[in-house]
Amino acid sequence: MVTSTTDALSAATSRPPHPLHDYVRKVESSEILVQDWRQDSAESQIVTLRWPRAHAFYTLREDVTSPLLFTESVRQALALLSNTVHHIPLDHRLGWEYARFSVAPDAFRGDARPALVDLRVTHTAVSRRRLGSVQVTAMIEATGDGAYAGSAEIRYITHPPAFYNRLRGRYADAGESFAKAAPPPPPVDAALVGRGCPRDVVLASTGTPHRWQLRTDTTHEVLFDHSHDHVPGMVLLEAAAQAAQAEAGPRPVLAVGYETTFSRYVELDQACWITAEPAAPDLLGRSRLKVDAVQGDHLVSSTLVSVEPLDAAPADPVH
Repeated sequence: MVTSTTDALSAATSRPPHPLHDYVRKVESSEILVQDWRQDSAESQIVTLRWPRAHAFYTLREDVTSPLLFTESVRQALALLSNTVHHIPLDHRLGWEYARFSVAPDAFRGDARPALVDLRVTHTAVSRRRLGSVQVTAMIEATGDGAYAGSAEIRYITHPPAFYNRLRGRYADAGESFAKAAPPPPPVDAALVGRGCPRDVVLASTGTPHRWQLRTDTTHEVLFDHSHDHVPGMVLLEAAAQAAQAEAGPRPVLAVGYETTFSRYVELDQACWITAEPAAPDLLGRSRLKVDAVQGDHLVSSTLVSVEPLDAAPADPVH
């Protein structure tokens, strides 16, 4: 039996439960995907999420949903469990260091997409450091309607406020950093990157092939649900997906696999450049690209993106 969210939170922590949006770091209630969670074993939990039939951002077209909906589901689940299961305080700042995702394409196409999805989350390593930071590794498998939907491996770290403020220096205050964000340049044509609305485009033209400027539109209600002191990782993953579609040309593709290393924080007040180049095919023989993000003289993130043509039968996923 799935425990109700309120009861589960009460059981998992000695302090009174906070509103769910505090745990998943979302202000807009319609963007909260988590419904329930329960303990599955001594090491694992099951988090149940509801996937909307249509979404202003994640619905790419009538019959296709972006696999980044799965990524956002993982993000919310880990944020919840880090506080309720591993007793990491709510005021710690959580950031991803490494992320690997793979999805079953059928779970994001047409009527096959499930409404309720269970994430089985197993934290394989929890390292607590002397100054209060905690580094965590999690393995995730998603099922919907009894079928495999996706898997992920995430390594993330949380920092207490005092440490984070020293780490971030003049960028530490989210309100100030958000207010000083550079205005976004004009987007590339939305159809070029598989989007229907210009506001959802996170790439701007540079006039150089295979190279774009990252657009950080801080008024975007989904990508920037609240003030941030840096560009969220979800924006960088969306940039990788859009770059992959731009490189594929007019043929529509779906980004079905990501492997990303996040090396540095991406600042809101400085230009960030996105480049794409071919990479060796993945284990299923699918096309793959290497998408890098560079700010100043630093590589801030690097992503291998696997894609499948939307008009082709999907390959069997690797779990």
